[in-house]
Amino acid sequence: MATVKLLSDEEVSAEALAVFEDIRATRGTDFINNFWRALAHDPELLESTWARLKMVMGPGELDPLVKEMLYIAVSATNGCEYCIHSHTAAAKSKGMTEAQHGELLSVIGMAAQTNALVTTMQVPVDEAFKA
Repeated sequence: MATVKLLSDEEVSAEALAVFEDIRATRGTDFINNFWRALAHDPELLESTWARLKMVMGPGELDPLVKEMLYIAVSATNGCEYCIHSHTAAAKSKGMTEAQHGELLSVIGMAAQTNALVTTMQVPVDEAFKA
């Protein structure tokens, strides 16, 4: 259950509605997900978060599917159920196959295991690995 009301288009401010319209135009959909509806209580936070997300997830050196898969990995690490689901859906819409998804989950699981082991054992970083 959300800790804030998820605002409908009719309930948001004009500023928030403008962000919703940009989300719709950018994504080519009428759907505004619950994350944005929750953030709409603070139109300035909504706008700045959307602007940053558009920049980071927009065109760049990394393929859009890779960006979504990275988002899934970080969301899994942070335990964010919402982001795991939303970015898995986004990755699938960008062409992630079931085989790629399975491999991604294997990498996430392996990294979590080896991270825990090396952290628990406090293994010093090899000089050759230091940037």
